Amino acid sequence: MASKIEKNYLAAKEMYASIGVDTDKALDLLSKIPISLHCWQGDDVNGFETNAGGTSGGILATGNYPGCARNPEELRADLDKAFSLIPGAKRLNLHAIYLDAPKAVERNKIAPEHFESWIQWAEEKGAGLDFNPTFFGHPKAASNLTLSSPDAGIRKYWIEHAKACRKIAAAMGKRLKNPCIMNTWVQDGFKDVTIDRIQARKRLMASLDEIYSEKISPKYMKDAVESKLFGIGVESCTVGSSEFYMGYAVKNNLLLCLDAGHFHPTEVISDKISSALLYLDEILLHVSRPVRWDSDHVVTFDDELQAIAREIITCGANRVHIGLDYFDVTINRIAAWCIGTRNMQKALLKALLEPAAELKKMEKNFEGTGKLALLEELKAYPFGAVYDYFCEKQGVPSGMKWLDDVNKYEKEVLFKR
Repeated sequence: MASKIEKNYLAAKEMYASIGVDTDKALDLLSKIPISLHCWQGDDVNGFETNAGGTSGGILATGNYPGCARNPEELRADLDKAFSLIPGAKRLNLHAIYLDAPKAVERNKIAPEHFESWIQWAEEKGAGLDFNPTFFGHPKAASNLTLSSPDAGIRKYWIEHAKACRKIAAAMGKRLKNPCIMNTWVQDGFKDVTIDRIQARKRLMASLDEIYSEKISPKYMKDAVESKLFGIGVESCTVGSSEFYMGYAVKNNLLLCLDAGHFHPTEVISDKISSALLYLDEILLHVSRPVRWDSDHVVTFDDELQAIAREIITCGANRVHIGLDYFDVTINRIAAWCIGTRNMQKALLKALLEPAAELKKMEKNFEGTGKLALLEELKAYPFGAVYDYFCEKQGVPSGMKWLDDVNKYEKEVLFKR
């Protein structure tokens, strides 16, 4: 006997079929689009270095919700819970400070062996891994200048760190038979009036050239670079600006990372995706929700998220790597993962359930009235019933049922830490 969720789905399926949309096909496509969960939501961007330096470089996680993961084992347990409540394909995005080592390791000396437990965990989960060098929260980053520092010794240290991270990313991709996306972001910048921006950018370019001088097969890892508008303590000049990294990525055929919170409040990354893909084979997205500036709030089902998803589907999901990036310490961290990831999936599903061919035809023929009418009508279509069915097929709770599991885990595990 069909469940209530299945009955609702069959009714929705018939409704979408009337406008030429195959819901079964949409769900099949959705199941194959991986979303990379960011490990740093689980521990407030602290990391697990035995000589941890905390956050810096314009990064600030606010709040004091109990239950923060204190070591790799606790973080993996929390991720296990989150993964069990999220349908579809998933990846994990790690920062270099999340190494699993019994004693302190300098960042320019880290190696694949320090992430062996994470690789084993990903193998067990059937999930891919992504990776990031960590250029903040360290004595050698105290000036907020790393790869662009005028101090050759500082630059050398961070170049060595990035090279070590590329080898780690390649090892992850090779073991998992799934390319690891390694994203390079540095907080480098100046707090006040900046005179010689071009020399700082020349130093950053030279450092990056050295880092990427070793060619690594894209079968194992792919390099991405990420810009930022500004950060706390680097308000006047960010060396790695949008224009800098757009040019560098195109020139060197790297992935360009577009972070939803790294632009002016009047800019949106949904409008940048198609332009970037005209010049680059693939791009990386860090999906977050900025409130005024780069505040990295949990992703909600807002207009911009839906616009991002539509661009991903229109431009080709196989060319866009989706990662989440926020760190909210005012709510349960596992719930933050679930809310954000499920919203990203809902936005992708809503885009997949649009009669794209018909809408494109209307646009090409200047049928603005019909296009707007259809888009508005679609807002009332029951895509939620289709998502609930997706959850049921994937063996995870639908609706608000997942929150019951989170609350139970919170009482039994998180509040006892």
